[in-house]
Amino acid sequence: MNEASTSSMGDERQRLVIVTGMSGAGRSTTCKAFEDLGWFVVDNLPPQMIRPLSEIATHASGSIPRLVVAVDIRGGRLLEGFADFMKTLRENHDVDVVFLDATDERLVRRYEHSRRPHPLQEGGTILEGIQRERERLSEIRSIADMVIDTTELNVHQLARRIFERFGDPDENRIQVSVTSFGFKYGIPTDADLVFDMRFLPNPFWVEQLRPFNGRDKQVSDYVLEQEGAEEFLAGFRQLIGPVLVGYERENKRHALIGIGCTGGKHRSVAMTERIASILRERDDVAVQVRHRDLGRE
Repeated sequence: MNEASTSSMGDERQRLVIVTGMSGAGRSTTCKAFEDLGWFVVDNLPPQMIRPLSEIATHASGSIPRLVVAVDIRGGRLLEGFADFMKTLRENHDVDVVFLDATDERLVRRYEHSRRPHPLQEGGTILEGIQRERERLSEIRSIADMVIDTTELNVHQLARRIFERFGDPDENRIQVSVTSFGFKYGIPTDADLVFDMRFLPNPFWVEQLRPFNGRDKQVSDYVLEQEGAEEFLAGFRQLIGPVLVGYERENKRHALIGIGCTGGKHRSVAMTERIASILRERDDVAVQVRHRDLGRE
């Protein structure tokens, strides 16, 4: 390896997030949110193992540029000296510490609901375990870069906080796939929304249009100029706005819209292309187009 390449690798500091906090405050939900953003997540790792893991990830040919390590009270005495450990870790890594918290009352209710003992309960009450944990984690909380109070947050709202802080703009957008299909071949099993274009005249019965498909201008113009086509598209615009806002609110990151006609060649293809162009006007979605049954006839 030459000097230039070594220097280049040294300039690429790995991003590392350490997720910790009170047991029952939402660590699992937070880890899943990071996974949805494409981060490599390791749960319940002793702090002393973070450095070797990060070094392995750094030299993994760039395949793990973003690493999340979840640490909880089960680390026991391994959590001692965490502040000093973080100082040395930050010398070679871009590190954020995310501390999850909630009120004692809410944590007690969550443990009662799950019917699981607190890891520091030690034969006492859940509240006593929470209080012991809060005392042991006080130093870590004081050095956290981000403290999230999950008392009033549901799982979707907590995930949204992670997306907003650590997601790239493109990752925050809903990934929408619009696919044409033929009903005679079956409805896509994973479709979230399905629209039927068989209310429009079929170009198949127009001899000069039959050999072409909905991506060809003459077929597209024919389909979109039919009575009811513009009305449908206007209704789609009104419908899809609240749906996408709701998907975002519920952290539904992927959606499949199926556009069907009889064979999946003419009407559904033309409408799929038009609907995709409408969706691309929005800043909150990334759009992909697929024509499932095109060429199958």
